[in-house]
Amino acid sequence: MRVLIVEDERELAAMLAEGLRAEGMVCDIAHDGARALEMTAAADYDVLVLDRNLPHLSGDAVCRALDTTGYPARILMLTAAGTLSDLVDGLGKGADDYLSKPFSYLELVARLRALARRAPAGSTAGTTVLTGHGISLDTVHRIAERDGRPLKLTPRELGVLELLLLAGGAPVTTEQLRDRLWDPALDPATTAVRVTVHSLRRKIGEPPLITHDPGYGYRL
Repeated sequence: MRVLIVEDERELAAMLAEGLRAEGMVCDIAHDGARALEMTAAADYDVLVLDRNLPHLSGDAVCRALDTTGYPARILMLTAAGTLSDLVDGLGKGADDYLSKPFSYLELVARLRALARRAPAGSTAGTTVLTGHGISLDTVHRIAERDGRPLKLTPRELGVLELLLLAGGAPVTTEQLRDRLWDPALDPATTAVRVTVHSLRRKIGEPPLITHDPGYGYRL
């Protein structure tokens, strides 16, 4: 599942991203509405976690802009206000769900997965099952198979596999894996990415599917 967190409280955004990446979700961050629109124009996300009270361009304005262009991602609106009128107003602006601050992290994860299952018919964002090279990955239920054989993968291994499948055979760099599935500030010298890819390659089995092109990255 590919998630964009749009939140101007940087510490909260970083904490949410860290938690979602540990769940194996592919996660990016934008700290204002204008940047969120730039990022959605460049990539397909399954779900946006969108703070309503953003600087420069509000969450409501982001919702309206995405609705106008027909962007298929589902939107979970975050707000400090929690009255019924706020809920109705937020949903009326184009949000699919609504969560009041403070909120339970487990509830956030559950709602994200529920929203990802409600993908518009025919959309690429929100596609819950990715396939290729005999691999099948349900990105919502976190189930992976190779040629019908279940693969017992960790959340981060599932995230790596998802990014490789989304790349469609194009290389994915170590930096891209680190930025979307780990903390972007992670020491580049760490072996976390390499160890995870090595473990994923071993669990997928023979014949090997993941190759490493020095200077380019990993690919299926």
